[in-house]
Amino acid sequence: MSRRTTAFVTTSRATTTSVMTRTALVAELTGLLSGARHEARFIADEVLGASRSDGCGVPPNAVAAARSLASRRRSGEPLQYVFGHWPFRNLDLVVDRRVLIPRPETEQVVEVALSRARRLGAGRDDAFTAVDAGTGSGAIALALATELPGCQVFATDASADALAVAAVNLEGVRADHPQVRVELTEGSWLEPLPTTLRSRIQLVVSNPPYVSEAEWEELSTEVRNEPREALVAGPGGDGTPGLADVETVLAQAIEWLARPGCAVVELAPHQVGAAVTAARVLGYDEVRVEPDLAGQPRALVAGVAR
Repeated sequence: MSRRTTAFVTTSRATTTSVMTRTALVAELTGLLSGARHEARFIADEVLGASRSDGCGVPPNAVAAARSLASRRRSGEPLQYVFGHWPFRNLDLVVDRRVLIPRPETEQVVEVALSRARRLGAGRDDAFTAVDAGTGSGAIALALATELPGCQVFATDASADALAVAAVNLEGVRADHPQVRVELTEGSWLEPLPTTLRSRIQLVVSNPPYVSEAEWEELSTEVRNEPREALVAGPGGDGTPGLADVETVLAQAIEWLARPGCAVVELAPHQVGAAVTAARVLGYDEVRVEPDLAGQPRALVAGVAR
């Protein structure tokens, strides 16, 4: 699937009349973005297409579009919202202010979840069921559905606005993967699931809010453009900042998981000790934490065997 905006293709007539090359455009945008050359190149790629050579002529409408995107980025708007889409694993997803921006850390959480799912039998038949609790843009749910053939995924979110974005992404993914099985459901975490799924879900994956109130106040303007409710959570049961929603997902998941089954939950590195303790108290048999690509503890893996 691709939601990349249509590139401004230079016609032969535009080539003869253009006075700016792609190289010159990138240089100008770099200045507008206070030296962020990589972002300037991203913007040039967005309006021209990544395959356009540095020496190619840029038509005036593409120059105007690039300057407009750069102006929005300079104001503090995240580049992902400026473009209106962003890659996540093998997908290109619509993203806007209604949803959290998909991040590389969450891609690695999905990688951990996929590994666990395959160990639990995903891909061998159509009976495997997974849940993406708090789906936002649908990134985790759609990655699971496209990378685990035959997997049925239920994606929940308390935000109707977020589910609207997820629905657009689901429609787009189905254009290339008509076999995906994803059901979107409005509600908090696992609460809106059909009762018939109780004790029949093999995998629960979630990227819940885990930023504390104090941390929110220190975040950059760029990050604070994202939905606050998708980032900020209250303290955990032992007072650990930002851990409340992680604990809620773990507490609900153990009531829905099949035996064997597994929950994979994204968290902040400083929350690991408290989260591991909470999972063990809840009754999970196997609890460990997997690192992200930067080597930071990121994915809590909590399994039940009986």
